[in-house]
Amino acid sequence: MNYTKLLKDYNLKVTPQRIAIVDELHKHGHMNIDSLYQVLLVKFPSISLATIYKNINAMIEKVFVDEVKIEHKKSVFELSKKDHAHTICSSCGAIEDMDFSLQNLMKEVASSSSFEIEKTSLCFTGICKTCASK
Repeated sequence: MNYTKLLKDYNLKVTPQRIAIVDELHKHGHMNIDSLYQVLLVKFPSISLATIYKNINAMIEKVFVDEVKIEHKKSVFELSKKDHAHTICSSCGAIEDMDFSLQNLMKEVASSSSFEIEKTSLCFTGICKTCASK
């Protein structure tokens, strides 16, 4: 994946830190800020949490990165994709993307409320197969 071109396509300044953030999100799928910080600290010993937050927020603003809010846990971040839901293991914290269209659900909510729905975030919590088999 050409991260430089991707960042430029979203009108984001290309920096080594941003390339590293995109690379880690691409490799891991979902990461919280603390995990991202620990990985980037190895590559950039002087990087600060503030720098990571600043870059993540800039990427969220450009709809390049999405924040996945998880009840009672720290948010995780992922590269933006088409609308999808998430399954989250309440035991080990594993997160998986669920590839199905949320468009019908959004239309149904819009038609039964006074809201024009712009975006949704849907998370299902349960026990993954690995934890269930223990």
